[in-house]
Amino acid sequence: MIKVFIDGSEGTTGLRIDERFQARNDVEILKIDSDKRKDPEERRKFINASDVTFLCLPDEAARESVSLVENENVCIIDTSTAHRTEEGWAYGFPELSPEHRQRIRDGKWIAVPGCYASGFISLVYPLIAGGILPKDYPVSSFALSGYSGAGKKAIAAYEGDDRPGEYSSGREYALTQQHKHLKEMQKVTGLARMPLFSPIIDDYYSGMVVSVPLYAELLDKTYTPDTLREFFREYYSGESFMRVSGAEDQVAASGFIAGNGLSGWDGMKIYVTGNEDRMVLSAQFDNLGKGASGAAIQCMNIVLGSDERKGLNL
Repeated sequence: MIKVFIDGSEGTTGLRIDERFQARNDVEILKIDSDKRKDPEERRKFINASDVTFLCLPDEAARESVSLVENENVCIIDTSTAHRTEEGWAYGFPELSPEHRQRIRDGKWIAVPGCYASGFISLVYPLIAGGILPKDYPVSSFALSGYSGAGKKAIAAYEGDDRPGEYSSGREYALTQQHKHLKEMQKVTGLARMPLFSPIIDDYYSGMVVSVPLYAELLDKTYTPDTLREFFREYYSGESFMRVSGAEDQVAASGFIAGNGLSGWDGMKIYVTGNEDRMVLSAQFDNLGKGASGAAIQCMNIVLGSDERKGLNL
């Protein structure tokens, strides 16, 4: 029986991780008393008694939790921003390369990617690795997300009876180009410059689409939507969490990709649309699934040598 402690179990991601374990008979959840969940010494006891601890905390609290680790056998899976670009931490996106999966398998310190970053990196990392996208390309990205990604306070505000009228429409934010995911988006992909990023939060609970537009003439190799689609299909071949839409895909053919189209599913779907001059790459997934709790549990499954899909909805 694997002993699991969720440090931050009352947050959105922590609650989802806990819910996913309810149907598993190989996991024992170590429960901390609610009134002691911010007590460092109590957390120290639970962290070091676990086989796996999930950190579902703000960045500073996540760093504090890491400082409490004394048992070298404990595996830490951090869902915060705190360690995603830190040396010594495995980046929890195993589909990117065999090396990424191996580092997760061997690691005791694993950083789960950010939700927006997951979509962006799923598109840009393969292109750079494949010698298609120049590292100095001026990459831009726009994205649409449900409000659950903004945390418990935002969820309460969106679902409240007295919410502002503008909450009924999409709202662009991170207008200063200082979004917290930008650092990992650049470092993990190897881009020479920080991408331009324009996220939008909208009036639905969960699910997101992250898109990256490209000029074909600025790529290092000649690609059309059809050939680029085939590139992604081959790159992610055999990955059960990744799907690549075909030219006949009903969603792409409709002319619309819905932000909530994969809500409740733990995988990711990639689209290549546009024409021979200008293409748009899009990653559609659930910000609470492949973008958070689903990715965290996938990483745990890899560490334990279990089926990566165990306990997940695919």
